[in-house]
Parts: sequence; structure tokens; C-alpha cells
Amino acid sequence: MGARRAAEDSGHTAENSGGRDGDRRIGRRALLAGLAATAVGTAVLARDELGRLWWRVPGVEKPRKAGAVDYAGARWEAASDANWRRADRPDDYGVDMVIIHVTQGSFDSAVKAFQDPGHQAAAHYIVGQDGRVLQMIRELDVAYHAGNRDYNERSIGIEHEGFVDRPEDLTDEMYEASARLTARICARYDLPVDREHIIGHVEVPGTDHTDPGEHWDWDRYMKLVRQARTASA
Repeated sequence: MGARRAAEDSGHTAENSGGRDGDRRIGRRALLAGLAATAVGTAVLARDELGRLWWRVPGVEKPRKAGAVDYAGARWEAASDANWRRADRPDDYGVDMVIIHVTQGSFDSAVKAFQDPGHQAAAHYIVGQDGRVLQMIRELDVAYHAGNRDYNERSIGIEHEGFVDRPEDLTDEMYEASARLTARICARYDLPVDREHIIGHVEVPGTDHTDPGEHWDWDRYMKLVRQARTASA
């Protein structure tokens, strides 16, 4: 009883001196400040979410500049809009890989196929044997290139002119130009330069494709990408 009464007396004295009441006032201020901060944080999150979603409202499209390319070394020629899906990457779908393809045909035949609405497939880029780079789909959009919806949404697709059974098609100019392109993509999306983030079409789950094939020199290619990535850092 004595100890309890002493504590109560002590508390009463503190209240009279303004100590505990002052603590309560500080508590209320802290609570109000916390609520305000939470409201601001929620507003920021809501704004960010709206920033990602506003373009999905019917009739609203994300502003785009006709003929713009994502890679300075590329020339633009549009694929048929039947072969890709409008998106707002990486805000709606994070980009975490580059997928390497071989066209199984000439550069011109790949362009023609990607511009054919009945083809139902296209990659973001085509790299020629002479080292030229053509962009046909913006990186922010989802290209139908991997044969797997999840991988399509997460990746940038790069086609390479040639045939998988002809190692002579994989020229020095092609390797070097493609490596520079992939290095820039890795830099843009902060991707590690490794075989978990740079893969072949054959490695996509569920695919029946074999490209880039057994003649694609992964050791050489990855070395070139790392060198290009370091040079541009």
C-alpha cells in the first residue's frame, strides 16, 4: 500500500508540475505528426500507383514520339501492332532479362515477318550480320517473342540474322553490335551481366525453339557484353 501510494503521490506531483501532462501533449503532437506523415506517404503511393495506371484508362494513351528508339545505335521500323502489346514497362512489368534469338532467315525476311499481323510474333530488336541494329518495338511494350507470357512481360528480345546450323552466320560484327546493345539494356534496367539475366530462347520454359543454337558462343558473347558494360559505365 505504501509503495502504491508513494507512486500515486509521485504521479500526482508530476501531473501538477506539468510533466506528465506535457508528455501527453507531446504524445498527441507525435500522433498527429505520425498521422500526417502516413497520409502523405499514402498520397505518394497513390500518386505513384496512378502514375503507373493512368494510361490504362480507356481512351488514354501514354505519350510517345513517333520513330523514337531506346538504343542510340538503332534505326526504327515499326512491327505490326498485332505482334506486341502496349505497356508501360518497367512501371507495370519489371524488366529483368534479355532473350537472345536467331532469326532462321535473312534480316529482310525477319523485318517482313514482324510487320505481318498474321505472324503473331516479333522481337524488340534485330541485329544484322553487318552489325546494323533495327528496333521494331519500344522497350516499354511487351513483344511476343518468347512463347511464354511471363517471359514476354519481363524481357527484351533481340533477334540475330542467320541460321542456327550455320556458325559462319554469327559474325564478329553481329556479336559486337549485339553485345553493345545488351550492355545498354542491362545498364538501363540495372541487370547483372550474367547467364541468369541474359538467356537464349531455348531456355524459356515451354518453348519448342532451339535458338540461338549450339554454335552461339556464350563465353565470347558474355565477355563482350561485360566489356561494353564497363566501357559505358
